[in-house]
Amino acid sequence: MDAQQLSQRLATVGEFVPKGARVADIGSDHAYLPANLALNHRISYGVAGEVVAGPFHNAQHEINKLGLSDILTARLADGLSAIEPADRIDTVTIAGMGGPLIRHILTANPERLAGVNRLVLEPNVGEATVRDWLQQHQFKITAERILSEDGHTYEIIVADKVATPVTYTAAELLFGPFLLPEKSPVFIAKWQRELQRTQTAVSHMQQAKVAPTANLAAANAKIELIEGVLADAGK
Repeated sequence: MDAQQLSQRLATVGEFVPKGARVADIGSDHAYLPANLALNHRISYGVAGEVVAGPFHNAQHEINKLGLSDILTARLADGLSAIEPADRIDTVTIAGMGGPLIRHILTANPERLAGVNRLVLEPNVGEATVRDWLQQHQFKITAERILSEDGHTYEIIVADKVATPVTYTAAELLFGPFLLPEKSPVFIAKWQRELQRTQTAVSHMQQAKVAPTANLAAANAKIELIEGVLADAGK
């Protein structure tokens, strides 16, 4: 993979960046995503943010190598601290990390989201906690994708800032308001695996000398939701 040829996962994230956007890619590594968008004249400006020196230098090198330094800037900063007011960022992409970390990044510097109209997020795990953050901060999910690549399943969540409160059901938070009604083969396969994993976890908890009551109740509630969705998909 390079800036000219993205993985299916990153290419799908890029599809949801509006044409002409001023984008900040947080956790950008080699800056492949913003570089690809710049090469294809999809964005007017981009920031590649990295909290670790090695990936930051990789991003810097890639931007310079491709002659994109007039459009793209690499910044060594923690999360949304990579965004400066003068950037006038309207779109933020965060891909390739866990949902809890994405939620932490979004929560840590909320003032840096001023002027941001769209979030394109790809949590590797913990998608529900990301959706919960979105509903709490008036970002409405406008599209979702689920895909399988190299033995891994990825979910892309697209959310736009809205003026009115947003509320999702427990099922929508867990499965995704767009992915839930679609019930694609990739979606079904993911939740069949997750059902087995959760059932195994419940079995282990039940065998413990002191069963963790709250965790057990949460896991059983999750099993009930998954079983309901899979049963509905089989009709």
